[in-house]
Amino acid sequence: MNILDAVQTKGNMIPDRYLNMTVSELEDRARAIKSKLGSKLFIPGHHYQKDEVIQFADATGDSLQLAQISAENKSAEFIIFCGVHFMAETADILTSEDQKVYLPDMRAGCSMADMADVYQTERAWAKLTELFGDTILPLTYVNSTAAIKAFVGENGGATVTSSNAEKMVKWAFEQKERILFLPDQHLGRNTAYNLGIKLTDMAVWNPITDSLEYEGELENIKVILWKGHCSVHENFTVQNIKQVREQYPDMKIIVHPECRREVVELSDDAGSTNYIIKTIEQAEKGSAWAIGTEHNLVNRLIQQHPDKHIISLNPYMCACLTMNRIDLPHLVWCLESIENGEQHNIIKVEDSIAVKAKLALDRMLELS
Repeated sequence: MNILDAVQTKGNMIPDRYLNMTVSELEDRARAIKSKLGSKLFIPGHHYQKDEVIQFADATGDSLQLAQISAENKSAEFIIFCGVHFMAETADILTSEDQKVYLPDMRAGCSMADMADVYQTERAWAKLTELFGDTILPLTYVNSTAAIKAFVGENGGATVTSSNAEKMVKWAFEQKERILFLPDQHLGRNTAYNLGIKLTDMAVWNPITDSLEYEGELENIKVILWKGHCSVHENFTVQNIKQVREQYPDMKIIVHPECRREVVELSDDAGSTNYIIKTIEQAEKGSAWAIGTEHNLVNRLIQQHPDKHIISLNPYMCACLTMNRIDLPHLVWCLESIENGEQHNIIKVEDSIAVKAKLALDRMLELS
């Protein structure tokens, strides 16, 4: 069942009574069921989740880290992944057959992951290999569907995270002359640029027009970037940086590498979500920071570090809309469904896809 089918299935729509419960009622139910299920239940929560959900998380982290922790927790029969669809897919791929992975709201997708489907990728691969022959290795950001990971695994490539992207791109260039980087063009561009690859040696594949966007000689192309992006991080702009520089001249700006190249270029630092968190944790008291990443995380860092002056790089930035579909009512509904033995919102990747996707994940993990 694909995500659209799952959303349209009546059994996967939350009953109204959960939406009418008070916060205290919902919290009491969540605590009671967590206590009842004990070690059989594990709730990983992504950094971008709301505080109302994070309070019940057994572990917080980024998507791959949480999937790995879930796989290591052999006593957990029920894993409620508070994140988005591709994250729960990765958890299902890495966990054992006797563990079930749940997503509290099946509408919690990822706009970036949805910008590259496997049919578009197969068409692109056919045209690109016609142009460049057997000189390309595919890499995919872990923020991609299981089907994309499977395509990459089948074609000798690997997954990457925002933390290890440079290492994986270096590895890829040891294998082939060129790389195809899916689905986030900004992470791919920023990573390749940091490794010394010129912007003029990077092309963009447009999956809508099925065409290569590039001005120059084709033999000069080293990196082919998929035309995808994070709808949150792409909204941080050069103008945001100018405003911070004018209002707070001594404030440091740190952003996620999913931001546009020009934004990363003008910032003081850039790194993964975990890198941003650690940087703020280790920063001196009284230091000032503008952070270019998801709204919920920035607000949490502000609350956790009252000894520092922290703001969002874009004060008008909205939280990730799809990530925020996971809320307290959906979490409690998922908990009660498990308690009652009902089969709702289970994420199950087909074995044929999971095996190939795991190849891509394992190639990365072997190098990590």
